[in-house]
Amino acid sequence: MSTTLDTDVTLRPLSGEPRPIGDWVTVFHLVIVVLDPYTYESSWMIDTAGRVLRNFVGADCRVAFLVTASPDEAEKFLGPWTEEILTFADEERSVVRAMGLESLPAIVHLDHQLNLRASAEGWNPPDWRDFVSQLSAAMNWHPPVIPDPGDPSPFAGTPALG
Repeated sequence: MSTTLDTDVTLRPLSGEPRPIGDWVTVFHLVIVVLDPYTYESSWMIDTAGRVLRNFVGADCRVAFLVTASPDEAEKFLGPWTEEILTFADEERSVVRAMGLESLPAIVHLDHQLNLRASAEGWNPPDWRDFVSQLSAAMNWHPPVIPDPGDPSPFAGTPALG
C-alpha cells in the first residue's frame, strides 16, 4: 500500500468531539472496518466484522467501525456493537475518499504516520485472511479464523463513494 492520509482528515466518533485522524494513532495503529448502512452487503458483514475487530481488542492497535452515515444512523445500523467497539460516522464519506477505497465493506490498517499499511475491500475471505495474517504479524497477535462458519458467502462489495 502506498497511500498516506492527510493529517487534516477528521474522524467523528459517535460520542465526543471530532478530531484529526493523527490524534487516533499517537499510541496505537488504527484498524477500521468501513461499512455502508444503505447496502445489504454491509449489513451481512456486521457480525463478521465485529468478530474480526473483537479479536484484536487486546493487541497493540485500536479497532473501530467507520459507518458512512450520520452518528444516529450509524448507531442504529450497528446496534449493540457501538457499545463494544469504537465507532466513527463518515456521513460525507470524506474519510473513505481519503483512504482511496473503491468498494465496501472494507478493512484498513493505518500506522502512526497515517500510512495505509494494508486493506481488503468487498468480502473475499482469502483477502481478509491475508489482511488479518499481516496485521497479526505486525501486532504479534493471533489471527481470527476466516472464513468462520457463520460468515456470509463472498461478494464484490458496493461502490465506496455511494
